[in-house]
Amino acid sequence: MLGTGATDAVALPGEPAVTPELVREHNLTSGEYDRILDVLGRAPTLTELGVFSALWSEHCSYKHSRPVLRAFPTTGPQVVQGPGENAGVLRLPDGWAVAFKVESHNHPSAVEPYQGAATGVGGILRDVFTMGARPVALLNSLRFGPLDHPRNRYLFAGVVRGVGDYGNCVGIPTLGGEVAFAPGYTGNPLVNAMCVGLLRESELIRARAEGVGNVLLTVGARTGRDGIHGASFASEELSAASEARRPQVQVGDPFTEKLLLEASLELITSGLIVAIQDMGAAGLTSSSAEMAARGGVGVEIDTGLVPTRESGMTPYEILLSESQERMLVVAEPARVEEISAVCARWELTATPIGRVTDDGIFRVTHHGTVVAAIPGQRLVDDCPVYHPEARESEDVRARRGMTAPALTIDPEAALLQLLDAPNLASKRWVYEQYDSTVQAATVIPPGGDAGVIMVPGTDFGLAVTLDCNARLLALDPYEGGKAAVAEAARNIACTGARPLGITDCLNFGNPEKPEVFFQFREACRGIGDACRAFATPVTGGNVSFYNESPSGAIDPTPTIGMVGLLERVSDRVGSHFAAPGDRICILGTTAGALGGSAYWAELAGFVGGTPAPVDLDAERRLQELLVAAAREGLLRSAHDCSEGGLAVAVAEAAMGASYAEHPLGAAVDLTGYGDGLALDALLFGEDGARAVVSLAEGAAGALAELCARHGVPLFRAGAVGSPGGALTIQAGGRTMTWDTRHLRRTWLDAIPRRMRHADLDRNTGA
Repeated sequence: MLGTGATDAVALPGEPAVTPELVREHNLTSGEYDRILDVLGRAPTLTELGVFSALWSEHCSYKHSRPVLRAFPTTGPQVVQGPGENAGVLRLPDGWAVAFKVESHNHPSAVEPYQGAATGVGGILRDVFTMGARPVALLNSLRFGPLDHPRNRYLFAGVVRGVGDYGNCVGIPTLGGEVAFAPGYTGNPLVNAMCVGLLRESELIRARAEGVGNVLLTVGARTGRDGIHGASFASEELSAASEARRPQVQVGDPFTEKLLLEASLELITSGLIVAIQDMGAAGLTSSSAEMAARGGVGVEIDTGLVPTRESGMTPYEILLSESQERMLVVAEPARVEEISAVCARWELTATPIGRVTDDGIFRVTHHGTVVAAIPGQRLVDDCPVYHPEARESEDVRARRGMTAPALTIDPEAALLQLLDAPNLASKRWVYEQYDSTVQAATVIPPGGDAGVIMVPGTDFGLAVTLDCNARLLALDPYEGGKAAVAEAARNIACTGARPLGITDCLNFGNPEKPEVFFQFREACRGIGDACRAFATPVTGGNVSFYNESPSGAIDPTPTIGMVGLLERVSDRVGSHFAAPGDRICILGTTAGALGGSAYWAELAGFVGGTPAPVDLDAERRLQELLVAAAREGLLRSAHDCSEGGLAVAVAEAAMGASYAEHPLGAAVDLTGYGDGLALDALLFGEDGARAVVSLAEGAAGALAELCARHGVPLFRAGAVGSPGGALTIQAGGRTMTWDTRHLRRTWLDAIPRRMRHADLDRNTGA
């Protein structure tokens, strides 16, 4: 029967019959099952049902999002590889290229925070090094419920330890990211991991099975029963029963990952293999089926040959296991011995388990019995695509028209309270658990607008960031989508780097609900429009739907990962004031938009109002100005204005980096800036296209000329003060004063103070 093109398969003895109840347990609808019957021309075996369930899950098939994603801009002169591969790849100077991607591991982290986060890091590392790129940076976007709840502290502590332990053991620096807290994440935390890797463009490899008769080999760890149905788990809402899914969370081994990384890169650079694919979501099923479909070929796998950790594993379990640190390799038969030798040097095994065929069938045997035989292209391409209804929530429309209750708090106290809020406070408690200097290429570490690394043997570097303001998206998903890309681009440009492209992790609730699909569609429209305006194509990413708990859906959270090119690393610009006497300037204009602001959210507990519209042209001009000013050596620091507005941006620049010896004072006079605005709107409004910069006194004239050429408003606001000096802001006819040492202590201790009971939370299971 094998190799004949036949699509007959039989159930193994003892396997249950496929019933409507079993179909529902596999998260397949009756309509989808009818389509399976049409694809096969018969009833499926249990193994085949498992295969369809995995590959037709939302996590693998993108069946609700595919039509929307097609509207993203994905091409440009810098694009080497766009969506559709393990990671996107952009062109750099001198024959170099950068591979990068972000993905979610939300549901696993909700039930097993340490392993859920750790294996999320492991998976994104493999996505990058299977392109032939050596990972050089990690970032992460983490979101939890408020820290006054023990369960949230438990999840936060476990996730941060998982992220740190895995990345530190493999030896990849973590350069940045974001951490946020809001009630909507209490039942459904978000854990998004991003990896950036460097490669020679000529050494790029793709996951495309080719060459009839070529061999399929598994490389790396043995297959166990952990992670079975992980892709399906990621495609359903969390509930009170989700804790029972803990056994479906994968277990990671970073030391094996390091060996696999080195072995894979050696196999790729030596030219020994045809293709390579991570066994990620849906494990061996997705890696083999997707590689075959990309190459227009069939595959034949004998699950009886797959090395397993446990005896008696069925083909169903072997195909759907998401055990970590495994690769599927395609190679010419004559190369198998050399491949095995390379793997052995890295203390790994390479095991032939099948071959490439010419009949287009995804065929699985187990000790001589054909248990699955599915037309391969239809398995990947015939999943139904849905076009859900999209309708804005009346509640959201009403909240947009509201304003916060009148706040009577004095601005001096307001700034202190904002810096004490975990959303705006220093994240040192998080990133001090990460190694940010391993590989000795880091030139701007975590804690600034973006991380920056050198590219070895060159003068240039990469700036990397990960951003999203979910409050803005909750109120206006279109403008919020634009704002997420704009903030990422501002952060990149503040370092002096030119934005190149993005990867996205689109976290939303249940797409079958009209209000959720409206959020998704409009956010994607905003992201696409911003990317077109900035010439930063979308190179790939991840859609994570069904982020809901019994309390409801999360706020829409499309996280934007961006990379930028810093043509000369020596031109890099930090985020914090550098020297007493430097001039302080504000780039851009302030209209005092408080809709969706941190000021209202943190001090009044109110998320509402109309967010500031995003002026994409003004954002682009500001980016170009910042890059040009850095290239001309005019700037000592540049810090983007975002959450908390001008007052928070100035305070952060004055307080210095987390490990600075002392803060610097600053005197800022806003008289004549933002005339007519209420004081709180001027200080805490969150308009876009703004940055606070500092420069030597003699550079002010040159910067003014450069601003005029780029059409960016410049306001000369004041000067940097002495170490430990006061921060003063004159505005609204009054002078406000803060002790920067007190501000800094408050800012640094805000999260540690709330996390001092984290060990107790962990020991009691929270």
